[in-house]
Amino acid sequence: MKLLLDFLPILLFFATFKYAENQKDWAAAYATEHLGFLVAGGQVGPTEAPVMLATVVVIIASLVQVGWLKLRGRKVDLMLWISLALVVVLGGLTVWLHSETFIKWKPTGLYWAMGASLLVSQFVFGRNLLKLMLGAQLPLPEAVWARLSLAWIAFFAAMGLLNLWVAYSFSTDTWVNFKLFGGIGLMLLFTLAQGFYLSRHLPDETTEPAAAAAKDRP
Repeated sequence: MKLLLDFLPILLFFATFKYAENQKDWAAAYATEHLGFLVAGGQVGPTEAPVMLATVVVIIASLVQVGWLKLRGRKVDLMLWISLALVVVLGGLTVWLHSETFIKWKPTGLYWAMGASLLVSQFVFGRNLLKLMLGAQLPLPEAVWARLSLAWIAFFAAMGLLNLWVAYSFSTDTWVNFKLFGGIGLMLLFTLAQGFYLSRHLPDETTEPAAAAAKDRP
């Protein structure tokens, strides 16, 4: 359920864009009639309508996502607050200025914010955020936690750059596909690779009890 909630705004953005992209004239007329007051000049053209409608949908979905968590008394993670701020500010600029450039920067902003939080915590405050979150479940050496943190910092930095390259080198339709399938797919592959790496450093559950018993013998 939590996984679906996390990815729901992205899925809605993708679905709205694809639907509007196949009906550009309808999308332009609908956006002008119902959202014209949010747009500079009050008119939305067929070319810009799909991404603008998708942006409005993702802003609403993100607000509902955070509101639902707050109403249920659940903690809203810092990254979710940052994501909400980015989508409202950059999405609002996209709608008002008729420019898809702003919303295309949103994934990069989020990737770099996550990488920066790990970097600052590790090298400024001397605290490994990954260990703070997962240390109770994963008993790993300090050196492994440090390498894991650096790997995620590098991954987020690279993903931010990759998003900008796709955004500026290809069509908006290609970028939307990459945002859903490429971004999530690469994240899953990287997580799996991290899992294989960590499996080499986790204690062996079969030998650990025997070692502990041997240690307790007189």
